[in-house]
Amino acid sequence: MSSAAENGGAAPGKQSEEKTYKKTASSAIKGAIQLGIGYTVGNLTSKPDRDVLMQDFYVVESVFLPSEGSNLTPAHHYPDFRFKTYAPLAFRYFRELFGIKPDDYLYSLCNEPLIELSNPGASGSLFFVTSDDEFIIKTVQHKEAEFLQKLLPGYYMNLNQNPRTLLPKFYGLYCMQSGGINIRIVVMNNVLPRSMRMHFTYDLKGSTYKRRASRKEREKSNPTFKDLDFLQDMHEGLYFDTETYNALMKTLQRDCRVLESFKIMDYSLLLGIHILDHCLKEKEEETTQNVPDAKRPGVQKVLYSTAMESIQGPGKSGDAMITENRDTMGGIPAKSHRGEKLLLFMGIIDILQSYRLMKKLEHSWKALVYDGDTVSVHRPSFYADRFLKFMNSRVFKKIQALKASPSKKRCNSIAALKATSQELVSSVSQEWKGEKRDLLTEGQSFSSLDEEALGSRHRPDLVPSTPSLFEAASMATTISSSSLYVDEHYPQDRTTLYSNSKGLPSSSTFTLEEGTIYLTSEPSALEMQDDNASVLDVYL
Repeated sequence: MSSAAENGGAAPGKQSEEKTYKKTASSAIKGAIQLGIGYTVGNLTSKPDRDVLMQDFYVVESVFLPSEGSNLTPAHHYPDFRFKTYAPLAFRYFRELFGIKPDDYLYSLCNEPLIELSNPGASGSLFFVTSDDEFIIKTVQHKEAEFLQKLLPGYYMNLNQNPRTLLPKFYGLYCMQSGGINIRIVVMNNVLPRSMRMHFTYDLKGSTYKRRASRKEREKSNPTFKDLDFLQDMHEGLYFDTETYNALMKTLQRDCRVLESFKIMDYSLLLGIHILDHCLKEKEEETTQNVPDAKRPGVQKVLYSTAMESIQGPGKSGDAMITENRDTMGGIPAKSHRGEKLLLFMGIIDILQSYRLMKKLEHSWKALVYDGDTVSVHRPSFYADRFLKFMNSRVFKKIQALKASPSKKRCNSIAALKATSQELVSSVSQEWKGEKRDLLTEGQSFSSLDEEALGSRHRPDLVPSTPSLFEAASMATTISSSSLYVDEHYPQDRTTLYSNSKGLPSSSTFTLEEGTIYLTSEPSALEMQDDNASVLDVYL
């Protein structure tokens, strides 16, 4: 399924070499698919709508299409074949759930020739994309098709509860029989739109064992890289705003728990990265012109099909992070560690791998030779936890909010507070002088008092005395319940308020600095003798 990452057509230079699958030419497979789906979907429209029943998940309809045609089927130039449709009523419900009308489904699949994609994976499957970029058609193995059939009832329940998901959206399961060969195909949503150039494409599993793109893969025009490549290229990860990050991680967690409940493992996150760079506009326009269907609208028609819709995001394509007035194709806005603006397209793929006996044996064998926790094949619960941890800590990260500059209103309120403190100074200046005379009569100089006030923080046996007088160049102001005095040891841009019933600066301190109010409460030497005394620092 990860071959959708190729983001284009077949590999250049190989268009004349037609691929085969199970000794059947890809052109014959494409033609049979379009003929079979055209007949079955058209025939399904005559059946009335009703609720999906349990037995509907196990129904298989079959029709024979001879090359000379029949009363029900058209003639064609392909070999005779039989076309089977699995759970037609159930899949019709799935298509309706995503807003796909029968006419649109037929138009996308049968109106224009299917476009073959080259396959970067090791499964050997064939991949086709519709000309309008809506659907991906993949050939699957017998075990995968059988597992999908068993999965349908649970898949039905999950889609009803949460249609917004990064899991694959299956729209149809079919089988073409010709010459004793069975070719099974599944129709899914297209994760990576071809009209949007993907500068980087990754297939991420959260494992490290042999998770690096091969040399042959790197030579392709649009290679699909793997986990170790991502850690090397994007070692700082991808950054999102808080709302988008939370929505993405919530969706991934929900989807992984669903897969774990179905005992599914070895799935991947297909991640396409588009860099929003003005210097690439001309190249992107050329890519858009290569799309065969010029009537295709700017956004996908299928509900919940875009990456932004799938993660339950706001659906505004990241107005806060991307200001360009352009078509984002439903991509998720993000930034790289270099500050580049990105659009991300993603989806969980390859979910038809159950932890069956062969997978258990494969894990046991690899665990003997390598570190068992690093191989991709693992039990579903461990696989889900490792997958989520990798996505949360290495791939996706949250942008840390920076300290905002104070508003005008806040600045005005601080200025008013400073003015009020100056008025308080003038109103109680006489009381300060009286306290000053009392201290002078005790034979203590102001310089020694200042030293005591500073040294009392380090020597609890000393009782801090009254600080020096208010100077004109100082902005510091001290207020108490019985007296008000000023400390000149604070910078000029601070305003400090002391409050103490005995005139000692040991109860609390309010400091105004650069638009920030600091509240500090410290005990005096006398209070520290009391067991109930405490120190409180509050920063607003």
